[in-house]
Amino acid sequence: MTAEETGSGMQMSNLQARVLTGILLGILMLGLAWVGGQLFTVFSIIIGGAVFYEWNRLIISLQSLFTQVCGWVCYVAVAGMMFFNFSAWSIFLVLLAGVSILILLSGRNAGWVAGGFVYSALLAVTLSLLRGNELSGFSAVCFLYAVVWGTDVGAYFCGRALGGPKLAPGLSPGKTWSGAIGGALVGVSGGGGVALLMMNISPASFAGPALALLLSVISQIGDLGESWVKRYFHVKDSGNILPGHGGVMDRVDGLVTASVALYVTGAVIAGSDMSSNLFHLL
Repeated sequence: MTAEETGSGMQMSNLQARVLTGILLGILMLGLAWVGGQLFTVFSIIIGGAVFYEWNRLIISLQSLFTQVCGWVCYVAVAGMMFFNFSAWSIFLVLLAGVSILILLSGRNAGWVAGGFVYSALLAVTLSLLRGNELSGFSAVCFLYAVVWGTDVGAYFCGRALGGPKLAPGLSPGKTWSGAIGGALVGVSGGGGVALLMMNISPASFAGPALALLLSVISQIGDLGESWVKRYFHVKDSGNILPGHGGVMDRVDGLVTASVALYVTGAVIAGSDMSSNLFHLL
């Protein structure tokens, strides 16, 4: 077997692992979103906690054991507020208090220490609040997943197939404009399809596709941001728990920013505790 054939086989094996992991993870996330309630809240807390764990591993040289323990205490405090169904404002106040504490304790590395806490906690909080206890929450989470996953899949395959100019070589040398555009098209199609089928939004309405496009762009910005963080710390992946993907943070980087953006949009329009009702008003 030639070196070229070996490399091709390794690429195919990695792609197969990526696809299989993505399918299994997608089924799990959709199933838990359908169930909702405390189970989905616990799932959101676990996902956010996994991201926080990987972030702490990346910045291990920039913080003390004391600040790391304090970070986890703050995260557990936010998680407890979520689990016992405190109001959104109460949860965000505790989150803000945690950020303030970590900034005061971390000195010149406060951006990395407090930033990781915010990044992880916001994923858990906004994902859980978007789902809520209403059926509209399931539709909202499906819309979010469709956009983010569609963007990820479209960018991956369009970028590999078409290549072309790099999107942001200083942040992520592998990403191309063709991948970004292809990802946005697939993400908008997925989000628009969910809006049409699950939310009874008129096909003539531009609100669903426009929101999907916004989330697709924001998810790609989140992806680029996480790529920059990994380049800064000279690592290829944030972890190795997910075959073909790397770490949890590698898999949910776009979901973090898109979830926050969708929650903020819904909170402004429909209220902080009923953000998924956004789609009733489009």
